[in-house]
Amino acid sequence: MSELIDQAVTALQAKMDGDFDGKAKFTIPGEGSIMVDGANVHAGDEEADVTLTADAETFRAILEGDLNPTTAFMSGKLSIDGNMGLAMQLGSALA
Repeated sequence: MSELIDQAVTALQAKMDGDFDGKAKFTIPGEGSIMVDGANVHAGDEEADVTLTADAETFRAILEGDLNPTTAFMSGKLSIDGNMGLAMQLGSALA
């Protein structure tokens, strides 16, 4: 597991408050994947209701609050596959 994934799990765990109703996967090519299920965040590559994919630089900017997830999606830096409603709910939790 990469250092970025370890840091991301910790950062996402701090941001999640349990209000997320589904199962999401963040995929960072070349680094790995992170699963979010309610308030539980862990490294893994399981089935999810929605998968969000971004490069390491974009993902780091979203986590640090330097890039809004919606802006990242609209500019093509973040791709979403699956339940768009859950993606929006997750984006609100990260903003």
